[in-house]
Amino acid sequence: MTKTTLRAPTQRLRMGLVHLALLAYTLVSVLPVIVVVMNSFKTRKAIFASPLSPPMPGTASLAGYRTVIAQGDFLLYFQNSLIVTIASLVFVLLFSAMAAFALSEYRFRLNAFLGLFLALGIMVPIRLGTVALLQMMVSAGLVNTLTALILVYTAQGLPLAVFILSEFMRGVSDDLKNAGRIDGLSEYRIFFVLVLPLVRPAMATVAVFTMIPIWNDLWFPLILAPGEATKTVTLGAQIFLGQYVTNWEAVLAALSLAILPILVLYLLFSRQLIRGITAGAVK
Repeated sequence: MTKTTLRAPTQRLRMGLVHLALLAYTLVSVLPVIVVVMNSFKTRKAIFASPLSPPMPGTASLAGYRTVIAQGDFLLYFQNSLIVTIASLVFVLLFSAMAAFALSEYRFRLNAFLGLFLALGIMVPIRLGTVALLQMMVSAGLVNTLTALILVYTAQGLPLAVFILSEFMRGVSDDLKNAGRIDGLSEYRIFFVLVLPLVRPAMATVAVFTMIPIWNDLWFPLILAPGEATKTVTLGAQIFLGQYVTNWEAVLAALSLAILPILVLYLLFSRQLIRGITAGAVK
């Protein structure tokens, strides 16, 4: 019996254990979300009687969603969160991609220093500067505006985005870019037409890693934009939970509405995210 024959069952056992561990982790991560969403469509009695059973014709109810929509300004909160998340995401992707292209393509005196400076932004939490940020926003008259949140989230997402994208852009063929220059393409067209399409998996990875913390953040909306007209969905859900703590249908409906958009966005970007992570693991 050869070594390859002996090694095959061991490899299958290892792969089986790895898949078992991944399946267990998936269940631990996904099951609470499924339970919350499932119970949001049930009556209060059914929630306490059988929390793990799906809603049936006798137990299904939309009372929680009606309460949330009628008595909470969730549509406004959703609008604010979408504006902040999408605007911050666009600025992070645009500015980080341009900075990463410059750092990876051009050699200048402060190139290494700027790369190190941006890397430090990954290690230093932006929340340590909350007081300074609040003073800055008060001086600029941006408190209780969505602009304040967009600026903070853009600054928060840039260091990691530049770090990820610069590694991918270094892998883009120099021959391709030089061919574009020979054909008369400007640096902007080389960047937008040749380079960006080749780093789409990395852009998707950056997008997921950027939008999830922004959507779920409670700290900066509470500090910089606590006004009723500028509340985000996370802050609105937190306040709503305090008001309707005994109305479990409404509480679970509010949590489900807060989870749903980011879950949909993650599913849309999941394939590109996996491609970006696996490609980055080889670099």
